[in-house]
Amino acid sequence: MHNRHHHHHHSSHRSLNGKNFIILPIVFSLLILGIACAIVIPNTMRFYNMASMFFSDGPHNFSEEYKNIYVPTAEGLEEESGTSTDKKPTEAKKVTKTVPISSIQYPDYSDQFGEFIMDGCGIKCPLFYGDGDAQLNYGVGIYAGSFIPGYGRPIIIAGHNATYFNGLKYAQIGQTILIRTSYGNYRYEVTDIQVKHKDDSSAYDLEAQEETLTLYTCYPFDQFGLTPQRCFVYAKYVSGPKLDNKS
Repeated sequence: MHNRHHHHHHSSHRSLNGKNFIILPIVFSLLILGIACAIVIPNTMRFYNMASMFFSDGPHNFSEEYKNIYVPTAEGLEEESGTSTDKKPTEAKKVTKTVPISSIQYPDYSDQFGEFIMDGCGIKCPLFYGDGDAQLNYGVGIYAGSFIPGYGRPIIIAGHNATYFNGLKYAQIGQTILIRTSYGNYRYEVTDIQVKHKDDSSAYDLEAQEETLTLYTCYPFDQFGLTPQRCFVYAKYVSGPKLDNKS
């Protein structure tokens, strides 16, 4: 009697051990899978959303999403037919005519009003007035607290480091920047390149009484998401019509 009870006790113990041998690995595996999903799925969605910027189903129709007021000038069309825009600024044809500001269509926020070209960095994209998320998804944008080309005051242009301004990593002093607008084409020459903290107020001076161009993007160039540092590319005005803001 005692032996039979003892045998039953051992049999139960082996049965429980067998179930534990099966159940515990399953529970452990499900726990690991849950943790992996919590980590991988948000990152996968983030990269998927970024990829959608690069792999669209077709060209975007700006007329449906933005007001496009940009019409290339005759000079711009001639350049398109074969003249390089990356020649030295000293060789560029200087255009110093004055255009009454009342004669141009001043852009509203989010308007595409020009084209930004920096051949030495492989950049050619739409230029918007405004630097919100929508504008920077489709090109580069002028900070609305600065000024437009020809006004004779500082211009600040932003772009994403992973897309349109990724080419700024190839920027060099002396390179030419071309901005095309409906009222004229503007050339600037790169004078300096600096990496600064995003909160560094010395990075630009909106009170300056001369036309300067500042480009900026997140740094490092190939890092996704916002970073605490910015790469600033500074350039001086070389040529382009002056806007008479008194008319």
